[in-house]
Amino acid sequence: MNMSFYSAAVGAYQQNLRMNVQANNIANVNTQGFRAERVAFGQLMNRDVNGIDGVQLPKGTGTRVIQATPDHSTRGYIDTGRRFDFAINGKGFFALYDPADGEISYSRDGSFMAAEFLVPPEEGAEPDKDGEEPQPTSVWRLSDNEGRCVLDPQGNFIVLDMDEVKENRAGLELRLGVFDYAIREGLEHADSCRFVATDKNGQLYLGTGVVKRGLLELSNTDLAQEFIKVIESQRAYSFCLKMVTTSDEIETTINGLR
Repeated sequence: MNMSFYSAAVGAYQQNLRMNVQANNIANVNTQGFRAERVAFGQLMNRDVNGIDGVQLPKGTGTRVIQATPDHSTRGYIDTGRRFDFAINGKGFFALYDPADGEISYSRDGSFMAAEFLVPPEEGAEPDKDGEEPQPTSVWRLSDNEGRCVLDPQGNFIVLDMDEVKENRAGLELRLGVFDYAIREGLEHADSCRFVATDKNGQLYLGTGVVKRGLLELSNTDLAQEFIKVIESQRAYSFCLKMVTTSDEIETTINGLR
């Protein structure tokens, strides 16, 4: 009886985790460049199994969520006409550098903007002729909406000349870097649209995708499929709870026998 009880309890908890992933996919149905996740399950071993160096491997009854793998398919683009909106036609990601912690992440969301950054003086810079210490200088860079800098194909910041931006109303010629990994499944979701590389992804290289200006990539969430999966998870969750209740009733009946 304990086996059926624990199998049902584990199943209910794992279905709850699955519904959390589906809820996140549905919530980002209108988020540009979002990649929906697909939940994968794996069977738990119902006996003690030792791994390398005596490490205890995951064990239990039933199944558990192994991972939520992003779906990197593309479902289309929207024409915005804005000068700092970009989309990638093909494979690859935009690279974003975070000045706060030096993290480099990757995204398909090309809704960028011109942002002002303060650059500290170079180390060892000497005072000017009046004896004043060097002050930070202001530069304009292409950035996302959260203070990260967009990188060009050489991995450098994209610096903007604001006078040229104001005069050239048709738009500037900007070269945005497109980067890719041979193994994408190992990319970890940093937030709704950004990914961070891991050791599983291998070597970084220039992607084959072509940057299109004035477009934004749509979310690849399929609402019909997501609602079907929500119904599946709800029914599976309900069956697991009923199994827990039934197991408890049988156990109570057995304990009450004289």
